[in-house]
Amino acid sequence: MSTEKIVSIEQLAQRAAELKAQGKTVALCHGTFDLLHIGHIRHLQSGARQADALLVSVTADEYVNKGPGRPVFNQYLRAENIAALACVDSVAINHAITAVEVLDQVKPDLYVKGSDYKSTSDDLTGNIQHEKDAVERHGGRIYFTDELTSSSTRLLNEYFEVFSPEISAYLDQFKETVGANEIIDKLKALSGLNVLVVGEAIVDEYHYTSPLGQTGKGNVFSVKYNDYERFAGGAIAVANHVAEFAHNVTLLSGLGATKSHEDFIRTNLNPAIDPVFFFSQDRPTIVKRRYVDADIAKLFEVYFYNDAPLPEDTNRKIVAWLDKHLRDYDVVIVPDFGNGFISNQMVAALSKGAKYLAVNAQVNSGNRGYHLITRYPNADFLSLNEPELRLASHDRGAAIEELAGQLADKLSAQHIAITRGTKGALMLDQTKTAYKIPALSSKVVDRIGAGDAFLSVAGLCLGGGLSPEQALFAGSAAAALDVQIVCNREPVRAVALFKYITTLLK
Repeated sequence: MSTEKIVSIEQLAQRAAELKAQGKTVALCHGTFDLLHIGHIRHLQSGARQADALLVSVTADEYVNKGPGRPVFNQYLRAENIAALACVDSVAINHAITAVEVLDQVKPDLYVKGSDYKSTSDDLTGNIQHEKDAVERHGGRIYFTDELTSSSTRLLNEYFEVFSPEISAYLDQFKETVGANEIIDKLKALSGLNVLVVGEAIVDEYHYTSPLGQTGKGNVFSVKYNDYERFAGGAIAVANHVAEFAHNVTLLSGLGATKSHEDFIRTNLNPAIDPVFFFSQDRPTIVKRRYVDADIAKLFEVYFYNDAPLPEDTNRKIVAWLDKHLRDYDVVIVPDFGNGFISNQMVAALSKGAKYLAVNAQVNSGNRGYHLITRYPNADFLSLNEPELRLASHDRGAAIEELAGQLADKLSAQHIAITRGTKGALMLDQTKTAYKIPALSSKVVDRIGAGDAFLSVAGLCLGGGLSPEQALFAGSAAAALDVQIVCNREPVRAVALFKYITTLLK
């Protein structure tokens, strides 16, 4: 049976060693193979003809990052499909993002790739160069097949209804105006921007629990405590998102002089970020502790913070820093979480001095009713969710576009975006032209931080000269990736976003 060909990576390496001991040559192919098609088959047959035996490694499900609903076929079915081919000797599932570890263990004579990988500059991930180095350091070489090529992604998008009709219609229309390579090139061009992120440093804690049910006495819900995890959140997370695309990023934030968590924060900052921290004696660094169940659903939340205004001397120093340095930055991004760090004087300095200002004023349980986007006049880009828009407008029933246009006029904003969760997002420009996009995610792990990812990428795009439609698309794609990440465990990686965009627009 073909399933007998499916082995572990260690067994694959052992099989290679046995073949080599017999004086035989070994070739290795590696890929996702989500939809096995004639292009794959000819590629594998060509590789098999170059050696005595062909081994194949298949990317495990958790490392397939090709867009919504992918992989369509799980790792075991994909491995079984490959194993059914007569030209394949053995198959293993690779639990890693690249084939480097497999190459180091198997040490093949040939590493077989398709002709579309010949130019390493066309590889969005940069992984092919690492894989080439790996095979060559063990005396092997890379071999490019030149067979009929096709795309699993394109076939799946076209025939397997990976996207809803609404998303498919939107993508078909969007592809008429811009291609994947064009928008990726524009995103890469943002690397030269000098960016300032201003906002509160927040340490997010997730305490993982399992439900036990109601207590024996009273109506209290009980859980079993399992573990916890810390994440660098707030403005730190935004700066980390931005640093994936812009190589010169400064983070201006406040920490507590006691319970500062400074070592943890610095350790979790992208090395490209230059932190400017102001310390306050009267408050700790903000910690938001969330108790969650196995599905990452929040049970309840505890804030550790002092939300009183900053001491006057600290506030004066920050305003003086802004007055001195703001004009040095091409784009200023302000995720204002409303926990006491950003004063009215700081808002005035930002609104007056920033060349391009992108802002979100978040409504949360610690500031509801007291913290609105209306404190930011003259921002270039406002990013809100629907409840934040309605609170700022004091209107629960009017149409979103109408309220967004009125708010943009009131605050003299060039662009305003409203994110609506599963309903997607919309953006208005200064002419009140509305651009709409459906939600691009089919899988949601955790919604915490998705708005920050949208603000980071869309704000950077607009500040870097991309059109509102392109900025809305890139920001929405970033948010779609972010909802698949637990809290702020990692930023939206540039390479992941480029691959996602390529998948969406195939």
